[in-house]
Amino acid sequence: MTVRMPSEGDGPISGAGTLLGILRDGQARTRAELVQLTGLARSTLAQRLDALVSQQWIVPTEEAVSSGGRPAVAFTFNRSARVVLAADLGATHARIAVTDLATEVLAERAAEMPIDRGPEPTLTWLQRTFEEMLTETGHSMAEVCGIGVGLPGPVEHGSGRPVNPPIMPGWDGFPVPEWLGGRLGVPVLADNDVNIMALGEHWAARPEADHLIFVKIGTGIGCGIISDRRLHRGAQGAAGDIGHIRVASALDTVCRCGNAGCLEAVAGGAAMAARLRAQGVEAADSRDVVRLVRGGNTQAVQLIRQAGREIGDVLASIVNFFNPSVIVIGGDLSEAGEQVLAGLREVIYSRSLPLATQHLTITASELGDRAGVIGAAVMVVDHVLSPGTVDRSVAPD
Repeated sequence: MTVRMPSEGDGPISGAGTLLGILRDGQARTRAELVQLTGLARSTLAQRLDALVSQQWIVPTEEAVSSGGRPAVAFTFNRSARVVLAADLGATHARIAVTDLATEVLAERAAEMPIDRGPEPTLTWLQRTFEEMLTETGHSMAEVCGIGVGLPGPVEHGSGRPVNPPIMPGWDGFPVPEWLGGRLGVPVLADNDVNIMALGEHWAARPEADHLIFVKIGTGIGCGIISDRRLHRGAQGAAGDIGHIRVASALDTVCRCGNAGCLEAVAGGAAMAARLRAQGVEAADSRDVVRLVRGGNTQAVQLIRQAGREIGDVLASIVNFFNPSVIVIGGDLSEAGEQVLAGLREVIYSRSLPLATQHLTITASELGDRAGVIGAAVMVVDHVLSPGTVDRSVAPD
């Protein structure tokens, strides 16, 4: 994690939450070092440190030797102070995890879980599995600071409710945070699955990137946008829905959203599996497409290379408009490796402006299937440990 330190002209840092933000990088610091970093008076600093220690957000480390040769107590972020529950719900499968406050996975499960089962059966399974995993890891619900959930459809950011999700029958407007939070007794944050994947990849694999695009190519196609190191959701949370951009090659193809001509209708995993079945090749979903590509099936290889070109055509416009430094490809079809990346690169580098692609990196996800759960945990930790939230947590009753 990169922490911005005060620069010349900044006022003194005040508030326990801002002090914790400095210590979240994991480096142990003495009182003298923190006074120098923050500009706080020693008495004020001591008050803030005491408040953070009382909530176990930080802990004193073993004695360090100061510059004067005398022992000095240092303080460091307590990543074990709480645990986070994280869920990445896809169209056909789910991955859930228990993590610490540094998003290290303590326990993890994956399961076939069709999202079209509906909200209550899906969330009931999620609730029970979370409870089982907490027991397995030796934690209780009292230690959980929050739950993060990624959903495979548009999610209104302010409420965490799905809005007209095309592949999620019965989920439209469903109060996911209230339903799950009411049963488990902790705060719940919900977002689009591609947004949390972008958060996870940026946090764990590309923290140095100021501007990053994460493209999920699975049953459907979506895009998460990191701008100036922050997730860009747009006015209502609908930013990045590139799967429903109209493309010339799909003008006569009806998409499951109801419109015709969507990128997803020709380049999504479900669309490719349907095309293979029409050619007499057995393929139920995007994972079968990848299996066929890895097995050298000529029809599947041709389809996925062309899908890469179709997606690359859309991304070329985004590269010219947004000018990211990194494009990360994730989702089931990213496991086809260079077959899909080759098509993407071919079109992006030929159709985008030279200045926009001068230092552009196009790569497969480093986190793979874990990007979503790591991102869901990041979403919760950033909320729980925001300066204002921490200040309220340590305020006297």
